[in-house]
Amino acid sequence: MKNCLAILLASVVTLCSACSGGDKPGETPGGGETIKIGQYASKTGSEATFGTQIDNGVMLAVDEINGAGGINGKKIELITEDTQSQTQPAQNAVEKLIGRDKVVAVIGEVASGRTLAAAPIAQREKIPMLTPASTNEKVTLDKNGNVADYIFRICFIDPFQATVMARLAAENLKIKNVAILKDNAAPYSVGLAKNFREQFTKLGGTIVEEQDFEGNQNDFKAQLTAIKAKNPQAIFVPAYYTSVSLIATQARELGITVPLLGTDGWDSPVLTQGEAGKALEGCFFSNHYSNDDTATAVKNFVKNYTGKYNEAPGAMSALGYDAMNIIASVIRQSGKSDPESIRAGLAGLKGYQGITGMITIDAQHNATKSAVVLQIKDSKFSYYTTISPDGAAPAAAAPAPAATTAPAAGAADTSKK
Repeated sequence: MKNCLAILLASVVTLCSACSGGDKPGETPGGGETIKIGQYASKTGSEATFGTQIDNGVMLAVDEINGAGGINGKKIELITEDTQSQTQPAQNAVEKLIGRDKVVAVIGEVASGRTLAAAPIAQREKIPMLTPASTNEKVTLDKNGNVADYIFRICFIDPFQATVMARLAAENLKIKNVAILKDNAAPYSVGLAKNFREQFTKLGGTIVEEQDFEGNQNDFKAQLTAIKAKNPQAIFVPAYYTSVSLIATQARELGITVPLLGTDGWDSPVLTQGEAGKALEGCFFSNHYSNDDTATAVKNFVKNYTGKYNEAPGAMSALGYDAMNIIASVIRQSGKSDPESIRAGLAGLKGYQGITGMITIDAQHNATKSAVVLQIKDSKFSYYTTISPDGAAPAAAAPAPAATTAPAAGAADTSKK
């Protein structure tokens, strides 16, 4: 009878332990042999190219880290959720990663609108979130405009990206007047348009027309006709590649020949497919890095990425790779993988040499780093110039190819190059 009672008590204790849910964030139940990192990305839907590139970069970093023995003897366990390029699934993904999977940190998203929607969840649960590519300046702020303790980014922010393109237009291309065509449904696009308008006018330029479109719109001819009537020397289009390809093609059909200027949302191989490649010839956009960079680390990254995925990496791939390696670096340095230690490590990150440049996290949890400008030539993205936050030449080595000659403002028919 005593033996039966002992067995019964032991069974109850075992059952209670199994059901207690007492594992700390990031621990594998019953052992804690891995470090759980969550990722939410748009692997399907309208921005699937971005999500796939980010995911590929993150997974390459995980494979390399685990292949080298992990972090302080523990392997990374990456848990990825697809946001379907939508806001609600993004929120659901972060709730699941934190509440059920018990991750110690979260990587994501690309689109600022989805990061803005999901970041309050991570902030509430005190789990650090590192976005590789959300550039809207509000991403790292809470609803009151204060810095959110647990939200960080490793990309530059929209005011700087807009400044880069305003300076390109005014100083490099000698353009005096520009029209703007923005996606009124995307915080990313709205913020960039506002920042560009402010910076370009400060430099003596004039915005002659501003038109809006909504999200998944496919016909832009009404907006482009209104823009054409004002005869701008260039059109600033801070939108995602899915819209830009159509805008460029329809602009050329209407006889608009001036260059289009864009931002990192253009960075996708889909951008220049079909007629869009011809329509975008000679146009410019800002980005986070260039595959033309001759630095050894970048060349190795491009080689390893191409070998694994049989395609060249995009800027989103490089940002995903940097994001995962930065989290690994702060864990390695502190020797701890709990959320609070990771948060402290991200807040104190200084002079990290990543694939996308030298990265320092400032007091607003934004990355201080340079931007590159790429020009579309023969449907490929070619390095044009680098612009640093202080306006001076970048401290790190710039990509090797010399700057190409810019087209004369308003003169070149980019649809016929």
